[in-house]
Amino acid sequence: MFRALILMDLSRYRWNRLRHVVSAGEPLNAEVIRRWREATGLTIYDGYGQTETVNLVANYRCLPVREGSMGKPAPGFDVRVVDDDGVEVGPGEEGNIAVRVLPERPVGLFMEYWRDPDATAASFRGDSYFTGDRAYADEDGYLWFVGRGDDVITSSAYRIGPFEVESALGEHRGVAEAAVVGQPDAMRGEIVKAFVVLAPGWEPSPALARELQGHVKRVTAPYKYPREVEFVDDLPKTLSGKIRRVELRERARRATGATAAPEG
Repeated sequence: MFRALILMDLSRYRWNRLRHVVSAGEPLNAEVIRRWREATGLTIYDGYGQTETVNLVANYRCLPVREGSMGKPAPGFDVRVVDDDGVEVGPGEEGNIAVRVLPERPVGLFMEYWRDPDATAASFRGDSYFTGDRAYADEDGYLWFVGRGDDVITSSAYRIGPFEVESALGEHRGVAEAAVVGQPDAMRGEIVKAFVVLAPGWEPSPALARELQGHVKRVTAPYKYPREVEFVDDLPKTLSGKIRRVELRERARRATGATAAPEG
């Protein structure tokens, strides 16, 4: 919704009765937060949680907002970034978002997956619940979302989080929305492929695709740029508005003639 709103002429509206703004469901790109603040004078407070949990991480009025960050752990939750063995990693290191459940299980955490003991057992390791999401923490304890574990792209041995590339694309004035997935590639294992919805007044072209690729190279590490850009009218989404990257991955696989990996 916020990504759609910033494409409007927000100066036509009066925002004096709007007091507080929050966002959840999908990580919100820093550029969207900046454009919203320019138009309304208000900061969007982004947060993170799951169906399996309540709000785990959030931005608060008592702390400065760092655009693009999920914020800090909510009171009552010991949220850490850990490796696959449950050992906490250092600042700036990517890992798994985990919630400590021992010695005391926090209120608001689900009991189990209904009639799926294997999925339940896989989510709890040692003293923690593993959310299945990836992130890193900065020196001050702010958490930064990288992506779902199965959304992270491995290209020529580099691990690339889709959210960073999507955020970079979103900074370009011609981009209304973007989603990034891994596309099978014989040489690199996967390449970064971007599905891009253009803002009103922009037309797809090879020149614009090259411009977007160059933009991503400039604002992130060069190896993260999308080697393929496909312009689309819209992105597939769930009823709650989350982008269905699984559907886009399947579309990318079909484009290369690759066979999809079996579920699970």
